[in-house]
Amino acid sequence: MIPWQLLDKAPIPDNGGELRLYQRGAELSIRADGQELMNSRMHDSEEVLARLACERVASRRKVRVLVGGLGMGFTLAETARQLQADAEVVVAELVPAVVAWNRTHLGHLAGHPLEDARVRVHTGDVAELLRNEREHYDAILLDVDNGPEGFTRQANDWLYARSGLRNAHASLRPKGVLAVWSAGADREFTERLTRGGFKVEEVSTKARGRRGGSRHHIWLATRL
Repeated sequence: MIPWQLLDKAPIPDNGGELRLYQRGAELSIRADGQELMNSRMHDSEEVLARLACERVASRRKVRVLVGGLGMGFTLAETARQLQADAEVVVAELVPAVVAWNRTHLGHLAGHPLEDARVRVHTGDVAELLRNEREHYDAILLDVDNGPEGFTRQANDWLYARSGLRNAHASLRPKGVLAVWSAGADREFTERLTRGGFKVEEVSTKARGRRGGSRHHIWLATRL
């Protein structure tokens, strides 16, 4: 079997840990503290996240979408594919190296979405945007961790708590959609969304689509 090769590593802000980018043949993997966060062979559920969210707003003129978490670029790429030419997509990525990797090692995986003229990169915490922008986005897609039970960074807990959801709600335009990816279901998070003024739908989908893999969970929360 071909061994994994370490391509690069980068510190995770406010965490003390680091992200590591590995390659084995054509397969790429991003890991933190020995746990795999992303793999180039498993991205169908990320594309489902983008597709389900965008189909609810794509018919609007000059749609604005915020993607929290760049990862390997699959969510961003599918978001761009779903939207019209007058759309604007902001992708927020906390770790600068991940942006750099998407311009080099990872770009080909999702078709180089950072080269799309509609895409703007915010290198920083997505929470900064949610705290400061009001009724600005038609859709917000969050794929910044393993879900409400975050693994990578404790500060991500704010996004899924009442205060983070309150700011997400305020950042959405009327009838805007908050879409959240998670490695698994979380009933308490569903209840927080409902109490936070959202109409909630939940979808379970496989990591590798028809090819199988573990099941992931998606919340589609529409601002009331």
